[in-house]
Amino acid sequence: MPDAQVITVLSLGFVLGARHALDADHVAAVSTILSRRPDLRASGFIGFCWGFGHTAVLLLVGLVVITLKITIPEPLAQIFEFGVGLMLVMLGAALAMTIVREGWHLHAHEHDGERHLHLHSHQRRSDHTHGHWLRRSLQPLLVGMVHGLAGSAALMLMVLSTVSTLWEGVAYILVFGVGSILGMMLLGLVISLPLVFSASFGRRAQMTMQGLASLGSIGLGLAMMSRIGLGESLF
Repeated sequence: MPDAQVITVLSLGFVLGARHALDADHVAAVSTILSRRPDLRASGFIGFCWGFGHTAVLLLVGLVVITLKITIPEPLAQIFEFGVGLMLVMLGAALAMTIVREGWHLHAHEHDGERHLHLHSHQRRSDHTHGHWLRRSLQPLLVGMVHGLAGSAALMLMVLSTVSTLWEGVAYILVFGVGSILGMMLLGLVISLPLVFSASFGRRAQMTMQGLASLGSIGLGLAMMSRIGLGESLF
């Protein structure tokens, strides 16, 4: 492949990688992760962990596919996609359980003869400690790996139709991965902004945002599994 064409293909791979980070299932998964403990400083790191896991799996699958010159069967690709749907349901359910477990409820009492309602928790404290960096990085890393596995079939079809050598394929996947990493890091920051901003309006507003993220993840996951269960093609 001529050098100019290689540069064009790699540039396209970077753009497509950044765009790939914006897929609905990726946004839903990362939103539920960030919603558990909204933090602008951690959002980029979580996005990086997702992108690293995503790229690592794509590269591994790509090496196998390009070296052996095989394609991923559609039934197997559907199983991977179904796994993503199941994962989204589990992430959404876990976030919902976190909201409930923190024990937030409306607490009624009286002041000066007037009845008031306040949001109250028996478990969340100001000295609450956050998880260590390893635990915070492991979940988005694994989620990214699952997404990478599910998206490998479509990407490998594109790679096989675009490149002519192993090294060109590896370069394309790596550039695609870098694009997806940067895209997800930026997306993580954008997602965190309303989550953190909602905290300034009180825990009730923040809990509403978390609830929406939970419902969105569960709803999208169920829709994906239903679509695959009805036998709709991925390609």
